[in-house]
Amino acid sequence: MKLKRRDFLLFLGGSVGVVTLGSLKSCGKNSPFLAEFNQGVKKLGFKPVKGTMPLATNNLELTKQIADYTTYEVVDDLVLPEGFTYDVVAAWGDKVGDSRFGYNNDYLSFVETGKDEGYLTVNFEYISAIPWLETYQQVIGKPLPLSQVQAALQKAGKDGINAYALPDNDPTKAQIREIVKEALIDQGMGVISIRKDANGKWVRTNSPSDRRISGISGLEDGRYLKVTGPAAAVFRKKQGMGYVDGLGDRIIGTFGNCAGGTTPWGTVLSGEENFQVQVPEPVYADGTAFAPKERTVTIDDEEVSGQGNVFGLAGNKYGWIVEVDPANPKDYGTKHTWLGRYRHEAVGVRVETLKPLAFYSGCDRRGGHIYKFVSKDVVNNPQDKANSQLLKQGMLYAAKFNPDGSGRWIPLSPNTPIDPDLPSNVAGEMIPLPERKGGDKEKKALSSKSPAPSPSGGYFKADKDELSTSFKQQFKTLNDLYTGNPEEKQGAILIDAHYAANAVGATCTARPEDTEIAPDGSLYISFTSGSPGGDGGPDKRIFKGPKGEIPYEYGWIMHLIEDGNEPGAGSFRWQMLATGGEPALGGMGFSNPDNLLIAPDGNVWMVTDMSTSKHNKAVTSRVDVEGKPLEETSLQGIFGNNSIWFIPTTGENAGKAYLFGMGPMECETTGPFFTRDQQTLFLAVQHPGEANGIRKNQATETRQFAMKTVDGQDFIQNRAVPIGSNWPGKNVNDPPKPAVVAVRRSDSQPITSV
Repeated sequence: MKLKRRDFLLFLGGSVGVVTLGSLKSCGKNSPFLAEFNQGVKKLGFKPVKGTMPLATNNLELTKQIADYTTYEVVDDLVLPEGFTYDVVAAWGDKVGDSRFGYNNDYLSFVETGKDEGYLTVNFEYISAIPWLETYQQVIGKPLPLSQVQAALQKAGKDGINAYALPDNDPTKAQIREIVKEALIDQGMGVISIRKDANGKWVRTNSPSDRRISGISGLEDGRYLKVTGPAAAVFRKKQGMGYVDGLGDRIIGTFGNCAGGTTPWGTVLSGEENFQVQVPEPVYADGTAFAPKERTVTIDDEEVSGQGNVFGLAGNKYGWIVEVDPANPKDYGTKHTWLGRYRHEAVGVRVETLKPLAFYSGCDRRGGHIYKFVSKDVVNNPQDKANSQLLKQGMLYAAKFNPDGSGRWIPLSPNTPIDPDLPSNVAGEMIPLPERKGGDKEKKALSSKSPAPSPSGGYFKADKDELSTSFKQQFKTLNDLYTGNPEEKQGAILIDAHYAANAVGATCTARPEDTEIAPDGSLYISFTSGSPGGDGGPDKRIFKGPKGEIPYEYGWIMHLIEDGNEPGAGSFRWQMLATGGEPALGGMGFSNPDNLLIAPDGNVWMVTDMSTSKHNKAVTSRVDVEGKPLEETSLQGIFGNNSIWFIPTTGENAGKAYLFGMGPMECETTGPFFTRDQQTLFLAVQHPGEANGIRKNQATETRQFAMKTVDGQDFIQNRAVPIGSNWPGKNVNDPPKPAVVAVRRSDSQPITSV
């Protein structure tokens, strides 16, 4: 649905304004709205930057939009409003403790220890194969045996190399080990101490607490990660139905670290997201892992995949939320298994005195779910570090959204009834369900997809309603799907959380990217993409475009309020607040919302995550050769680079979306985090140059785009697009490097100060 300012304000409890975004269509040169807009921008505190397309918040007459946007130049830099600047705090390859600053920095957390100083904790999500391999020797200062491994991979073919099975004296195994070890070092988490100097710049202080927690922590240094909760009983098995790594409840490393959260007691939570690229995701009915051979080593333009293979990492130990105390130099992380194993994107932390903890997170895959953990015991003091003990006992729930705006939380416990949704209700018409030994003949006859490798574990793709119905008839509760003693069985359910949630009927959603708690205790959720894919698709009754389009690519922001505003409530209400897409077609001007930041003043900040392959991809026409309209995924190039947005929730500008910044070439802007005084916005810029690597000799290409004005008039834009990136150095032929920056006003006032 299209967000109107009135709806936005009513849902937030604010005062109602006089216009909606849609009323811009009737604005002329002397419109009262333009005068109101000019005054509003002054109260906004910054002048929005110019993006690639006309926006309702541009303060531009409709008759001038075509003239002003017929040409556009994309800049390979972090573009901010006038009067703002940024400082690079740390970049890939910088020294951190006895290691280095990792790659593709994502979630940021700043835990203040005093005025203008504290610990900045950084997630390192993954490596981008093209720029990482191209610039590794230049940045890190040593070569990799890339040509040898690529030759071996070419000989092995599309199935890759099972390096785990190679003899230890095989040179190919040693070469693969060297490459993936460096790749895993560049993932995980990092803690750096920083302070603001006399000139207002944030600088590193290199304290004894500075350290890395990488993808190989514990492998050679004894810095194993710890674990709590029922899954630890599975990890301690000496043998099981599947692969057991022999390490018990000790865990080697963390990787795929995407978004996260910060607790009031000063610890940082990091979500392991796309772990399935590096280790097998499916598990057996007892929660043990599939063998390393199921995820072989491969290298392509996107990833160095199967990084856990050569080290024999057990897949069931990844996909968790990791808690770290940045102030404790001996803390290398604890994985809390009551929070569930899935492709974690974000952690919304709700902590209130004399109430249970409520932690929210989403599974970022097509068809992924929204989850809530509720602790067994209550909080006595929100600042007490003993609150971490509350994560050891509780219950994990998955969300069921109803089309009428209501919803409920389904517990992932052994006695929860099996009740999967029907595939016909989701875009793409497929829901993955747990595969179990002795599956009925009807399923085998009806399924058009091959099941996972084992009949006693993994999953199968239910792509017909009859498969879902017969599954429900065969199994009564989650207890029937998992094995072991009571603790082990609960652990297996948590290890297999996504497929268990599908089995009990949790709503398949549109790739949840963030879960953020507002000052009033309500929850904001960003859903980045409504398109279906190989993992599934979103519920067609919930996720629709402004005109009812299904599927809808550009994403949404949802607002969820627990019944009674209680953290432990079993039901809730929800409403879509904002929809991505072009203003002319009912959207707010952005595509694929990602991380959210709810500032102390209640205003919403948001960054986008368009797929790199879509950035500035030419759109010469909106119809194909047969005259049919292009799909939304073929139009995304019009949005340009990923961007940063500000949505006020109070005052005259409430409910409007303002473009605050644009990222460098082929990057994703992530992890926005404010200092308490709001004078600094920390921001992570990851994978600049992801598609083309180094921008060589200032290479630029002019491309054409079929654009629309706010009121829907068509025009052609000629856009100058840099090829590759030289950020953050910005000198000719500099290597692109992920980096964390501190954004500030030049006058040292709060970011949104008037």
